[in-house]
Amino acid sequence: MEYGLLGIIILIADIYAIYNVFTSGASTLAKVVWTLVILILPVLGFIAWLVAGPRGGSARI
Repeated sequence: MEYGLLGIIILIADIYAIYNVFTSGASTLAKVVWTLVILILPVLGFIAWLVAGPRGGSARI
């Protein structure tokens, strides 16, 4: 049961990350690359996106 809940949480986090990638101002190539990284490596891709992913319209401090 715990693994199913963990899987749902990871799925929601990945969907959130992919949505933010598509709504970012990054180039099309960058969007495709980030989406593939998140889909192929769900946990590591999400963490990498949090650290170095394309930002939205506002700069994060």
